[in-house]
Amino acid sequence: MRIHEDPTAKARRVWEAMAPRYDREISLLERIWFAGGREWVCSRATGRVLEVAVGTGRNLPFYPLEVRVTGVELSPAMLEIARHRAAELGRDVDLREADAQALPFADAAFDTVVCTLSLCAIPDHARAIGEMTRVLRPGGKLLLLDHVASRWWPIRAGQRVLEAFTIRSAGEHMTRRPSPMLAEAGLWVTESQRLKAGTVERVLAIKPS
Repeated sequence: MRIHEDPTAKARRVWEAMAPRYDREISLLERIWFAGGREWVCSRATGRVLEVAVGTGRNLPFYPLEVRVTGVELSPAMLEIARHRAAELGRDVDLREADAQALPFADAAFDTVVCTLSLCAIPDHARAIGEMTRVLRPGGKLLLLDHVASRWWPIRAGQRVLEAFTIRSAGEHMTRRPSPMLAEAGLWVTESQRLKAGTVERVLAIKPS
C-alpha cells in the first residue's frame, strides 16, 4: 500500500505499468469514441510543434510532413514505444522525458502545442495548461482533444460515479473540462467541437499576439 504517494510519481508509475498494453486497449476506444480526433488535431498543427504527453506516439502518423515535432512524456516506457513508432514512420522527432507541469523549454518556443487524451490524468492540469501557454509564441495555437463531462446530467452522473474509482486507481478524471480554463490562461478559443453526447471535446485556442 502506498501512503501519501506524490501525484506525479503515481502518474509515472501508472503509465509505466500501462505502456505495454496501452496501444491495444486504446485502439477500440479510438474507433468508437474518439474517431477522427487525432486527425482533427494534428491536421491543424503548423511550424514548431510541441506534443505534451506524447505517450506511445499515436499522433505521429497524422502530423503534416512539414512540421517539426518535439514530444515530451513522463513515462520512459511509453517514450520508448514512441521512439520505435517514429523510427518506423521515418519521422525525425525530438522525444524527451519531461513533466507537463514543468516543461523544460523557453517562453514562446513553439508555434503549436498539442495535448490529446492526457489532461484528464495530469495531476495539476491547470498548471499544465499554464505551461503550454507559456511555451507558445504569441499567435501560436493550442490544440486539445479529451474526454470531458457530458452535457447530459444522467451521463455526467455516471461519469462521476466512475471517476470515484478511476481517480483513486489511476489518477484519471472523467469530468474535467479544460476548455473553460483556457480564457483564464489568456487564450482565445477559435474552434471547438463537442461529440458523443458531449463527452468528447476538440479545441483550437490561440495565444493573443
